[in-house]
Amino acid sequence: MPLHDGAGALRDDTARLGDLILTTDTMVEGVHYLATDPPESVGWKLAAVNLSDLAAKGARPEGCLLNHALSGEPGWDAAFLRGLGEALACYAMPLLGGDTVAMPKGAPRSYSLTAIGRAGARVPVRSSARAGDRLWVTGTIGDAGAGLAVARGGTGPERLLARYRRPEPRLAEGLDLAPLVHAMMDVSDGVLIDALRMAEASALAVEIALDRLPLAPDYPGSPVEAATAGDDYELLFAAPDGFVPPVAATCIGRFDNGTGLRLTSAGSPVMLPDSLGFSHAT
Repeated sequence: MPLHDGAGALRDDTARLGDLILTTDTMVEGVHYLATDPPESVGWKLAAVNLSDLAAKGARPEGCLLNHALSGEPGWDAAFLRGLGEALACYAMPLLGGDTVAMPKGAPRSYSLTAIGRAGARVPVRSSARAGDRLWVTGTIGDAGAGLAVARGGTGPERLLARYRRPEPRLAEGLDLAPLVHAMMDVSDGVLIDALRMAEASALAVEIALDRLPLAPDYPGSPVEAATAGDDYELLFAAPDGFVPPVAATCIGRFDNGTGLRLTSAGSPVMLPDSLGFSHAT
């Protein structure tokens, strides 16, 4: 099909029209959230995942369009909209419009949001990493995956559950990083699979040191579990050797000529896990 120049050959999570950045995400019950998740958190998360894509481009939110599929349960729908409204107010992204449809009775709930942001002078894409660049990530990783386990009936701190249900897009960090880094994207499906996507888009190989991954003190799993868990919505970025980030971030690897993903721990090679993260194809 014909593609607009602003689509960037569909190699990124956003499109660009002049200084406007556009992104859209859909959340489906049973795929992107649990049927038992509170509706307020589903509404919040729908906004947050879109805002995270804007953050990765250093864009300021301008507005959004909502496709609201009515569930047939007015109380649930009202709570969903409250949570969505909280996120839109928190991050100054007003609603511009959208569409409303009624879902068949018993069908899984599904919601889509399109976010529009205004970019700065430079927009980092995932395909611009360079050989010799270091790979960095903001915040801590794995928390949302651990929170999902808590939501499924496991035990763990409330903080982890909040990281899964109410992610906080790194908009301020994205604004600070965008003019300085070579490539950037958010971590939605897992550090390993998303780092590999950045490497493939940039026609490079990437190496990640598992012992350098930033884990919270109360994180209950292993580094591999953290690196393959999704829904963190931290920023993953490539910057030159010697770069000092203006935000809290951890250097976890490097890009080189070649292809593929390599893992190490304490300098020794580590076998790749069977799954690198969440894949939409499976």
